[in-house]
Amino acid sequence: MEGVAGDGSSRSRVVVIGGGVAGAFLAKPLQFVADVVVIDSKEYFEMPWTELRSMVEPSFSGRTLIKHTDYLTNARIITSSAVGITEDRVLTADGDSITFDYLVIATGHAYSTPRSRDRRLEQFEQDSQKIKSSQSILIVGGGPTGVELAGEIAVDYPEKKVTIVHKGSRLLEFLGPKASKKALHWLTSKKVDVLLGQSVNLNSISEADGEYMTSAGAKISADCHFVCIGKPLGSSWLQNSVLKDCLNEKGRLMVDECFRVRGRSNIFAIGDITDVHEIKEGYIAQKHSAVVSKNLQLLMKGGKESKLVKYKAASATTIVSLGRKEGVGQFPFGTVIGCLPGRIKSKDLFVEKTRKNLGLDS
Repeated sequence: MEGVAGDGSSRSRVVVIGGGVAGAFLAKPLQFVADVVVIDSKEYFEMPWTELRSMVEPSFSGRTLIKHTDYLTNARIITSSAVGITEDRVLTADGDSITFDYLVIATGHAYSTPRSRDRRLEQFEQDSQKIKSSQSILIVGGGPTGVELAGEIAVDYPEKKVTIVHKGSRLLEFLGPKASKKALHWLTSKKVDVLLGQSVNLNSISEADGEYMTSAGAKISADCHFVCIGKPLGSSWLQNSVLKDCLNEKGRLMVDECFRVRGRSNIFAIGDITDVHEIKEGYIAQKHSAVVSKNLQLLMKGGKESKLVKYKAASATTIVSLGRKEGVGQFPFGTVIGCLPGRIKSKDLFVEKTRKNLGLDS
């Protein structure tokens, strides 16, 4: 598909790499004012913050996995991975070469999720059966993913033995110490064992014998395990591209306050892949998308660069769900645990709001 022909109009072509939160919420409003091409390795959008609920209750994922074609009715979707960028083209793993007037990189973190929506639904069914058939479960990692998964299991299956092994000195290290203490207290009150300052050798673990050894020599018996450690950034493919010098030491793209990649006037980056100093959350990625949508529409109309919208980093506000009704929330005014943060997030995990924002039925 050399060049990928345009739509015959004079509209600018905007290529969006990545169909996660940032990419989806950018492509949605731009599709009717630009020739939008979305490149994503999967055929669907997934609400990443709902993954843990879907593992315990797979039917929940029916509304959280949305085919790109359902909300991008006027955009071109290429189901492939981007493998390179030149001055005016994106190269894909399937050999496509797509020209662009403007490029937005929104590849976030490198998740190894299936290409098809049906296969992803099957994965959640398999995870659910794995949890149901196990009496004891080991969770490796005490960040938000591990804590939320433990909370979901502890609430839905209080009879099951859940153990978290975390190499850090406290849970949820991306939040303040108060949030960590409150989460630890809640988990232990639900009879979840939490081992801090320890790790499990991921290369040697096997569910066959049901025995796991931590770095401190502790033996853990578990029928199954889930690895909930941080995913690498989705930027390794940029290291041999024209943007290789725009990556910082952590692999994030360096952007200005308008989200333009350093030294580039027509290439932007949004979401988790940026070097903006703030907590990486879905609702923050949506704010990135809103700013870049406005800026691209301004530039496409020939507006002055001095009129570009500038982004101010968000304050540290986040909620970690603890089961279906509770949560721990870090807000500018303080840290709260219990039903208040639970009412905000935990009940439906913003599913209906997200669907509505994508123009879908509530």
